Amino acid sequence: MRTRYLVCYDIADEGRLTRVYRYMKGVGVHVQYSVFLCSFTWPELQGVVSRLNDLIDAKADDVRIYPLPSGDTITALGCGDRLPKGATVVLP
Repeated sequence: MRTRYLVCYDIADEGRLTRVYRYMKGVGVHVQYSVFLCSFTWPELQGVVSRLNDLIDAKADDVRIYPLPSGDTITALGCGDRLPKGATVVLP
């Protein structure tokens, strides 16, 4: 069973930031600066956590992975141009 996750990060070093960004581009949809929407099985999530743990400096960087409720639609407001599948766009 797949679950959607929001992966957010704050990386203190530009080199590590680039490596985390490149890795995340391969596993999720880049929706905002340092924010990715992902869909993982439990084993895939464990692999992502392990890989991110290898890429970051745990004393300087912050990575958060939030599970999202299944089936709910995503609402996007404003000027974002990277929309994940199934997003609802709200125009002003």
